[in-house]
Amino acid sequence: MKSIVACNQVAHIKDYENPEIKPSYLLIKTLYSAVSPGTENTLISISGDHDIPLGYSAVGVVEECGEQITDYQVGDIVACYGAPYVGHSEYLAVPSTLCAKVPDSVNPKEAALAGIGAIAIHALRVAKLQFGETVVIVGLGLLGQMIAKIANAAAYNVIAFDLLPERIALLQEDTISAFTQLSDMESEVKKATNGQGADAVLLCAGGKKSPLTQQCLNWIRNQGKVVIVGDIEPDFPRNLMFAKEAQILISRAGGPGRYDPLYEKQATDYPYGYIRWTEGRNVKEYIRLVHDKRIDVQSFLSDEVDFDEAPSAYEELKMNMSQSLTKIFRYN
Repeated sequence: MKSIVACNQVAHIKDYENPEIKPSYLLIKTLYSAVSPGTENTLISISGDHDIPLGYSAVGVVEECGEQITDYQVGDIVACYGAPYVGHSEYLAVPSTLCAKVPDSVNPKEAALAGIGAIAIHALRVAKLQFGETVVIVGLGLLGQMIAKIANAAAYNVIAFDLLPERIALLQEDTISAFTQLSDMESEVKKATNGQGADAVLLCAGGKKSPLTQQCLNWIRNQGKVVIVGDIEPDFPRNLMFAKEAQILISRAGGPGRYDPLYEKQATDYPYGYIRWTEGRNVKEYIRLVHDKRIDVQSFLSDEVDFDEAPSAYEELKMNMSQSLTKIFRYN
């Protein structure tokens, strides 16, 4: 089978043996996989002379079910999430805890974004917002856009910010208040909250050191929250945090279970009554949102690329030559 890897700061297609099926695993023939530009470009940039697999969100057809599998059967369309089990590869062996069935009414290309959807859902869960509260989303790349759409579907009061007008335009169909000028965004926060400040700010921008980590403390209410979602180095002055008794939180990937070998490698689910929203259940929730038409992700699917053309697609993303938020790889 062919897989996409990073090596010596370039994306390559390499041949590997097909993965072997294990108990509680699904062998999936990939239909589509979605690129997470920020994460994957970072991996490419730091890659040395050894291969680093790329990708973590895909959809495909079940080719074989491992022992102990009862909820899936051969021929099912399933979304799946989570490296190293999921990547840009023709075949995937994925623990059942990281999979979700895709209904006929959901386009497989939409389902390929399930990993990004799960990460967005978990970020909002970390913020612990309540119905009607105000959330500011900073950075409207693929993940920020997804968070804004899901927050809007949950009836939060969403205010968004990005420097690029074309990203702001993508949210207009969702009637979300979005701005390219910080002063305009800050005015909207004051107006929407009667001067109290937002209940939470989700930082989805990258760039390591950023003045946003200090500025955002001015936008939240007393005891408000800041959730770090993007690749930003935490740098929060104590005096501003103390003045508002602010909460600084970090959202890690798609939810409980991520990086736990018991949950992932051994495909052992957590008890529903104790951990309601695992990463796998967040994947299923994303599929439900799409199925019920609570969110529309069609604007993310405009750039479909043949799998064999993946290396050049990464070059476009690296050089900012692409106007799309992501690339959807199509497999033969």
